[in-house]
Amino acid sequence: MLYFITGGERSGKSNYAQRLALELTDKPVYIATSRIWDKDFEKRVQRHKDDRDERWTNIEEEKNLSKIDLKGKVAVIDCVTLWLTNFYVDTKYSLQESLELAKEEFNKLAAIDTTLIIISNELGMGMHAETEIGRKFVELQGWINQHIAAKANKVYFMVAGIPVMVK
Repeated sequence: MLYFITGGERSGKSNYAQRLALELTDKPVYIATSRIWDKDFEKRVQRHKDDRDERWTNIEEEKNLSKIDLKGKVAVIDCVTLWLTNFYVDTKYSLQESLELAKEEFNKLAAIDTTLIIISNELGMGMHAETEIGRKFVELQGWINQHIAAKANKVYFMVAGIPVMVK
């Protein structure tokens, strides 16, 4: 089963995903995909960690999500945007190479017999990026979101903390 939860920043995506995971199991897995870029981001990551109690198994993995033993488990992946950023930076901002690598890794992940709750951002609904690198990333994010949503069993769009079922 694949749930895809998308929306804007601070729309309630992570909170909803965590509540959903706890409805599905009493021992969920939380997979954090972010790199710690600065002190401010480190505080944000810590706040997310503090949101979870002892029922959670926490795993940090920047790119190779399919290598984690998730068979038969319920896992929240937070989030596609940060995961995709890792590919984008590591490929020196190659849109095509990042998209190919991310799709390949996602397809391996989706083939695992598990329940996935994947969180992403809708970047294309906000302000237009000022730089070419930023504009390319918004495109990259949109394409991978479409790829994941196409394979998802359920898709939710978060608006002001309210999940709106899309699929």
